[in-house]
Amino acid sequence: MNGWTGRILRVDLTTATARHDVIPRQWLEEYLGGRGLGVRLMRDCFRLDHFDPAMPLIFSVGPLCGTAAPTAARLSVVSRSPLTGTIYDCSAGGRFAWRLKAAGIDVLYITGRSATPVSLAIRNDCVEFLPADELWGCDIPATVAALKERGSVAAIGPAGEHGVLFANIMMGEGNSVGRGGLGAVMGAKRLKAVVVQGDRKTEIADPALFDKARQDVMRLFKASPMIFGPLGIAEFGTPVLVDLMAQRRMAPTANFRKTFFANSGNYSGPAIKEACEAKKDGCYGCPIQCKKSGCDGKHLPEYETVSHFGALNNVDNLRAIVTANNRCNDLGLDTITAAATLSAWGEIRGRFPTAGEIPALLEDMALRRGDGELLALGSRRLAEQLGRPELSMSVKSLELPAYDPRGAYGMALAYCTSPRGGCHLRAYPISHEILRKPVPTDRFSFSGKARIISIAEDTNAAVDSLVACKFSFFGASLEEYAELLTAATGIEYSPQRLKEIGRRIVLTERFYNYANGFSRTDDLLPERFFGEAGSSGDGIEIRPIDRLRFDEELDKYYRIRGLNADGCFDDQYFLENQP
Repeated sequence: MNGWTGRILRVDLTTATARHDVIPRQWLEEYLGGRGLGVRLMRDCFRLDHFDPAMPLIFSVGPLCGTAAPTAARLSVVSRSPLTGTIYDCSAGGRFAWRLKAAGIDVLYITGRSATPVSLAIRNDCVEFLPADELWGCDIPATVAALKERGSVAAIGPAGEHGVLFANIMMGEGNSVGRGGLGAVMGAKRLKAVVVQGDRKTEIADPALFDKARQDVMRLFKASPMIFGPLGIAEFGTPVLVDLMAQRRMAPTANFRKTFFANSGNYSGPAIKEACEAKKDGCYGCPIQCKKSGCDGKHLPEYETVSHFGALNNVDNLRAIVTANNRCNDLGLDTITAAATLSAWGEIRGRFPTAGEIPALLEDMALRRGDGELLALGSRRLAEQLGRPELSMSVKSLELPAYDPRGAYGMALAYCTSPRGGCHLRAYPISHEILRKPVPTDRFSFSGKARIISIAEDTNAAVDSLVACKFSFFGASLEEYAELLTAATGIEYSPQRLKEIGRRIVLTERFYNYANGFSRTDDLLPERFFGEAGSSGDGIEIRPIDRLRFDEELDKYYRIRGLNADGCFDDQYFLENQP
């Protein structure tokens, strides 16, 4: 088979058994891999509780993984989120995805619960269940060090072991399966780590066409100022956005009470590069190298992390922010939710944590001790238990990232329509509202945003199923990646066909959520954004969002999607008529 291996490895931790099965060809062609194939494989189990042993944890690569396609050495992990209750996926790069494909596997499908801590070791067709009692309790660096001789490692830290609702799965190279708490799902299975190695090559149907498409992608990358320009992500990483968000007056500050932080320049991309002697780093085989590492070899924080441990908590000390990022990565905590939960807690108690207090609070979170027992639940549950539910800045229990929606109305809508909760990556309207790519739109207008968001969600669902990095699309487009996919698989794909696949995936996710009790009432921003203004200045006025206009555009989104007025399906017709 070209592109895909066509194989799924099913592992049952309860019985310590594993078997290889064949994936139906139609599923591969109509869901691709990554997010899409994982969502299709959830069809018989999406109603299960997230910690039910039968709930699968699905590692799924794409048809371009294992090839020279730029930014395709990635995978998606799919399950049901303990933080949000929604269907959940997260994409991550690193050698793990490449080596999983080299082991002849498109999907690793893990169910059950081990009686004792265990690690899973995969090498080609060989699967071993390794006792992990001595690793249980270890942080990520110690776990990776103990297993890396066997291959690439994906592991949980103490946060996942203790069931922190926003625990990450961490890759050995420093990448994270972040947000949503899939590390807690892994911990509930008493699975400490998965380590993979393989030596098989991915077959390509048309090498000449593939090389041409790859050259087209690389040429577009090099022509993109957002990728390789003097202020591009290749030079400074995603913290290059810090100064831009400050200029646009939409940097979430003091738990989103304000939208401007005067000292944000202390942790901007250029400041990090100078203070930390940042070196280029990135995912395996990626030409962009948007990640940055310090002298100690550890990954430096991304934009969301510096902004949330910075402005959101009124901290302007770069070293403290870097330390917080390192502690989260070592303990296996999601940085966005961890920082946002501290911020909500800070507003509720009337005092944000100081820079010096944060590392100990993060450790308390991961170990669920002291104040950490409550902090480990995320901001929504914390705020409810403390009697201030309105101070959780989240949608569907997922904390909002570092773009204040009062400064970008497409972002406001996208947070609410996202199947997994308050996420910026499902539609990423920042691309056109702030970065002006591919064309600029008025960030203070809802006009046309419902259609733009629905198209972008479909496009990004296809991208997440290929699985490619979204940063590729600052330069290339679905046209080039459709050609890469056609060349790899020998099956004709067009941009329109990819968007139709993406649409099917998004609607399937919404159906799953609807079946689990989600509706229009969950597609809503916190009241703060409708009732309070942001930090106006420099000729920019940050007003409260017009609730009536927001509701009108949400109605339009539902109509475009073929949903009823409650944002749901009227019956099961959609699901029953999908491949």
